[in-house]
Amino acid sequence: MTKIVFMGTPAFSAPILKMLVEEGYTIVSVVTQPDRPVGRKKILTPTPVKEQALELGLPIYQPEKLKDPEQAQKILDLEPDLIVTAAFGQILPTAILEAPTLGAINVHASLLPEYRGGAPIHQAIIDGKKETGVTIMYMVDRLDAGDIISQTTVPIEDADHTGSMFEKLSTAGMDLLKETLPSIIDGTNPRIPQDEERVTFARNISREQERIDWDKSAHEIYNQVRGLHPWPVAFTTFDGANIKVWWSEIADSEKGGAPGVIVELAKDAIIVQTGDGTLAIKELQPAGKKRMTAEDYLRGPKLQVGDRFE
Repeated sequence: MTKIVFMGTPAFSAPILKMLVEEGYTIVSVVTQPDRPVGRKKILTPTPVKEQALELGLPIYQPEKLKDPEQAQKILDLEPDLIVTAAFGQILPTAILEAPTLGAINVHASLLPEYRGGAPIHQAIIDGKKETGVTIMYMVDRLDAGDIISQTTVPIEDADHTGSMFEKLSTAGMDLLKETLPSIIDGTNPRIPQDEERVTFARNISREQERIDWDKSAHEIYNQVRGLHPWPVAFTTFDGANIKVWWSEIADSEKGGAPGVIVELAKDAIIVQTGDGTLAIKELQPAGKKRMTAEDYLRGPKLQVGDRFE
C-alpha cells in the first residue's frame, strides 16, 4: 500500500484528487489552504479541493503556513510514501520534500522549463502562445526546478482564455498523472534534468499586469484580456474611474486615432484605437456595477467617439 498525501487548492486540482481515489490509491491526508472570505459579503469559503475531499470522505488538513515546524510535523507524522501536489499555493519546506520514500511530485501547468511559477496558464495566453501543457516533475527546494518525469502538450485555441485552459489542463494533468504514477511507484520512471538555459518564469499576476496599455497592439491587448479572464480581469481607466474589460475581440476599423481613443460606438461593442489596430470591447464592468455587455452599457450614460481610455 502506497500512502499518498495530496496537496492542492483550486478547481484545477480537484479532479486530480478524485482520479487518485477512483484509481484506488490510499490518500492518508488532503492538504489544502485554509477557508478564506470570498465576495463582498466576505463569506468564509472552503477551497474546491476541500469540497472534493469532503465529498470523498477524506481526512483534511488546512495549515496556514507549512514553514511553521509544528504545522509541518503533522504531515511528517503521517510518514507518507509519496506527496502529490497540484497548485497547492505554499512553498514546501525541505523536511517535507525529503520525507517521502518515493519523493514529492508536482503537477505543473506548463511545459517546463517554460513558465516556472504561480501563473503559468495566465502568462502563456498573455504571451500569445499557441500551445502549453502539463509537466509531472519531482519537487526540489527551488521553484519548479526539479527533474521532469513526464509531459503532455495542449493546444491554445484563439478563443481560449485562462478559465477554459484551466479546465483543459486539469483534465490533461489528471490523465498524465494516472498514466505516470505506476512507474513512479515501481521506480521505473525517467528523470530528465531541466535545461536551465530555457527557463522562463510566470510569477503571480501583479496589479500592473492587469492594466491595459493602449500603446500595445490590438493582438497583444486581446491576449492580455483573455489571459486575465475570468480572473483577475484586465482593466482600463476612464474619467478617473477603473473599468474592468471582461472580453474583447480584434476589430477591423480603420478610422484611426491616438491609442486609447474611442473611434466607433457599434451596437454591441466599443471600438478603441490601439498602438496597432483596433480592439472591440464586448463586455465590461464599470466601478461599483455588475459585469455587462457593451450593448447594455451603451444604453446608459453615453460615451462619445473621441473619448479616451487611459
